[in-house]
Amino acid sequence: MTHLTNFEVFLLLSVLKVAVVLVITLLAVAYTVLLERKLLARIQNRWGPCRVGPFGLLQPLVDGAKSFLKEDMIPLAVERPLFVLAPIIALGCALISMSVVPFGAATPVSLNGAPGVNLFQIADVNVGLLVILGITSIGVYGITLSGWSSNNKYSLLGSLRSTAQVISYELALGLSLVGVVLRAQSLNLRVIVASQSAHGALSWNVFGGLQTVAFFIYLMAAYAETNRAPFDLPEAENELVAGYHTEYSSMKFAMFFMAEYANMITVSCVASLLFLGGASSPFGHLFDSVLNTTIANAAFPVCWFVVKVFSFLSLYIWVRGTLPRFRYDQLMGFGWKFLLPLAMANIVVTSFILAIRG
Repeated sequence: MTHLTNFEVFLLLSVLKVAVVLVITLLAVAYTVLLERKLLARIQNRWGPCRVGPFGLLQPLVDGAKSFLKEDMIPLAVERPLFVLAPIIALGCALISMSVVPFGAATPVSLNGAPGVNLFQIADVNVGLLVILGITSIGVYGITLSGWSSNNKYSLLGSLRSTAQVISYELALGLSLVGVVLRAQSLNLRVIVASQSAHGALSWNVFGGLQTVAFFIYLMAAYAETNRAPFDLPEAENELVAGYHTEYSSMKFAMFFMAEYANMITVSCVASLLFLGGASSPFGHLFDSVLNTTIANAAFPVCWFVVKVFSFLSLYIWVRGTLPRFRYDQLMGFGWKFLLPLAMANIVVTSFILAIRG
């Protein structure tokens, strides 16, 4: 039996991790839709999906099958290559950004003496935060191209709105993260998480890290970046029919919604990593001596991370079921006149505090 080389071991584990993360992310996207429908139903005092499977748990599988089986109609006047490419860009960028997210504690695995490969992260990149920001920024091209290639004025207006909205709130979102980077002195996501793990929740950036204002800015900008209520202006049905995806049908139509929910999960992961301590425990190292086993050290960080992401997604859905949609001038004014100056002020104050402590 031949031994695998170091590169072959690394390649095998990387492919395996990509497959597992992709499957889990797609399942999470499907069941986030179910979670939203259930929570909104509770907010509005109704049942929500309850017919297919126990408690409606098989509803996402039925919805997926319905999308696949629907007829895929493409209008004659569209720019066909870009029309087909647009949903692929939107969904692809949403899924690729998960590749640098650390889902748990650093758990190296080695085979045949090969160097250890981190089990709970596909790629540990020194500039992981920049990778996420760059990839998610490219995702807006999917929305923009879908509106332009549809040859429909309502679709084009929806995509133009989205472009202006993302550019406006991308500035505030990026600036809100500068304080976190200044405190951690790194763009590596694992280093940022480690800088918040000393004293549990008191070390998290949203509390002890004095980045509460930055968290608020990130939260507002994230709603706008993912085109979610109350900032879902690119697909305002009462103004633009259905916005940028008016001419899409079947699985291409579903891919835009999959991209939206995948972006929600990515935003929730980033919020957990940068402001809520990532996979670290809210109790710090209080129970390390009690839970000091190999399985516990690997499993509990993943559980903490999932709980934080789930809480953030629930907040997303709660806001949708509570707040009405903004007017477009209110949306742009809020981003440029309030969030952007507030983000810049937060950088100045954070730099001043760090300089005094230094």
